[in-house]
Amino acid sequence: MPETSSLSPLEQVLTRVKPRRRVRGIAAALLPVDAHGALAEEAFVAHLRRTHAAGLGCAVNMDTGYVNLLTSEEKARVLALAREALGPGVPFVAGAYIEREEGDPVSLYRREVEAILACGGTPILFQTARLHGRPARETVETYRQAVDGAPEALAFELGPVFAPNGVIWDEETVRGIMGIPAFTGMKHSSLDRLTELDRLALRDRERPDFTIYTGNDLGIDMIEYGSDYLLGLATFHPEAFAARDRAWEAGDTAYFALHDALQDLGNVAFRPPVPAYKHSAAVFLRERGLIPTGRTHPQAPERPAWEAELMRSCLKRIEACLAGDKTG
Repeated sequence: MPETSSLSPLEQVLTRVKPRRRVRGIAAALLPVDAHGALAEEAFVAHLRRTHAAGLGCAVNMDTGYVNLLTSEEKARVLALAREALGPGVPFVAGAYIEREEGDPVSLYRREVEAILACGGTPILFQTARLHGRPARETVETYRQAVDGAPEALAFELGPVFAPNGVIWDEETVRGIMGIPAFTGMKHSSLDRLTELDRLALRDRERPDFTIYTGNDLGIDMIEYGSDYLLGLATFHPEAFAARDRAWEAGDTAYFALHDALQDLGNVAFRPPVPAYKHSAAVFLRERGLIPTGRTHPQAPERPAWEAELMRSCLKRIEACLAGDKTG
């Protein structure tokens, strides 16, 4: 095998492919709403249970769950519903989001982290614009204090295309986050696979047991290169994602058709304006007959009236693949 240094950049990327690896998938759960725009609690609980039954982890109070639009009381209610839905002892991830609050970042993060831990969840810390432009050591120390004493936590590196509080960190910051023992992984959402490959390489050098969860809904094949995933796209069809993951682990060529169908859905649903993907998710799940309406949160951006036609087309392709799936 040639020395890595003699390979082209593309060839070096291809050496990272890891066939037949077991993938850990987590779906960032959509928060369905009723005809009046209120939380559809029964549908939400059922959706979490279906996701868990499919074999994926559940993440709540994420961008897909409108965390940036929820009140403190609503976030607390979502945590309680997640615990109710999944039952005692079943792990789930929950967003620690502080952007709508006033106060010191460490204190705000710790309040969110403690509330999540009290419900048996694993906190994932959203970035805050308060730390934009600050030195790496300050960001890392803020995160260190925020999760001090927590048995486990995740960090969330979010591209600004998704939300204004997001930022792609420099390498010093990422290395510092990886060096905090309480953080067992991070979600990386740059939508740039080369940046994510750099994160994977840094992980392999610095802390091999640290998990990189791809948030790249436009590049869900990042699992082939060593990423696991925490995706909003996975909430559209957890069963299809689980079937794809099984196929990859089994070395089954059914992987390719399922991957392509799911990526097609991702390309359509996450088209600009990207934050409107949540409306696409609601329309898709309504087309599946799983939630009461195809509406999005009243304050969230909407897709055009013909979105249902696009989602039906994507769903038909996925269902055709699943009809031929032999990995389950």
